[in-house]
Amino acid sequence: MKQLPVISVSGLLSDDAGVRRRAAVALGAACRDHGFFYVTDHGIPETRVNAVFDNAHRLFALPDEIKETLSIKRSPHNRGYVAMSDEKLNPEAGADRKEAFNIGTDFPEDHPDVLAGKPFRGVNFWPPIDGWRAQVLAYFDACLELGRTLHRGFSLDLGLPEDFFAQHLTQPIATLRMLHYPASAGEVARADGGAGTHTDYGNITILATDGVPGLEVLNRQGEWIPAPSLPGAFVVNIGDCLMRWSNDTYVSTPHRVRPPERERYAVAFFLEVNPDSVVDPRDISDAPPKYPPMTCAEYLASRLNATYDHRRQA
Repeated sequence: MKQLPVISVSGLLSDDAGVRRRAAVALGAACRDHGFFYVTDHGIPETRVNAVFDNAHRLFALPDEIKETLSIKRSPHNRGYVAMSDEKLNPEAGADRKEAFNIGTDFPEDHPDVLAGKPFRGVNFWPPIDGWRAQVLAYFDACLELGRTLHRGFSLDLGLPEDFFAQHLTQPIATLRMLHYPASAGEVARADGGAGTHTDYGNITILATDGVPGLEVLNRQGEWIPAPSLPGAFVVNIGDCLMRWSNDTYVSTPHRVRPPERERYAVAFFLEVNPDSVVDPRDISDAPPKYPPMTCAEYLASRLNATYDHRRQA
């Protein structure tokens, strides 16, 4: 329990049903016992990962006045730029010292869901950087496919049809978030000053980091353990929505980011399910449900409203 398990995705892609099932059992054990794990053999090229970090650097280097024209405060759909100290993942502890930028599924302005104003179905904001949009969307699409693969493993482990989650992942709520943590210069006001102690809101998070330490996970013994970068691996964790859906079979684990001693970048891909999908524990567990049914969009909105002052005010 002092380090996170490492899970190879390759078994989930096998043509052999027995191999897929064995890989799913290992994945499920990590979801039950830790809620956090590394995934390897995921098939996303290193060049694509490097490109998204390069684009994160280019984005956050823009002048503040340009970034503010892309502000998340202009979008009810959780898209755009989050300025330094505008986010409170742990509201009782105060604001986080980071800036971020969110993109979602790239809907055109004339998409019926966009025109209808459906929640989390807005257009993206794009920075004025040549080639940025195409390269970032390529990484977004690769993470979405990895997320779908992991959900096939969840289905097998939970004793469901292998394609159970596929119907809920046709046009899911998905958010690619670039994160920039400035160097703390040795001045640490609180241990979770980079990102407040929290659990993630959706089904899973797929995280890539630049190797600078900062992420810490609370293990079952109540100890904070580091989650360092592993070459060629992503950090994946279970979110609250999947924990609810599984009736607490899988666990969503608290984590935080310490203010880094030197500048730190990370890219997180948050995968929910389709906004109208009903998250109902009775789908998965025969035990008495611990949570009432709720659509994914309703649940996500309730969590985001507690995180951002501008959403509460709206």
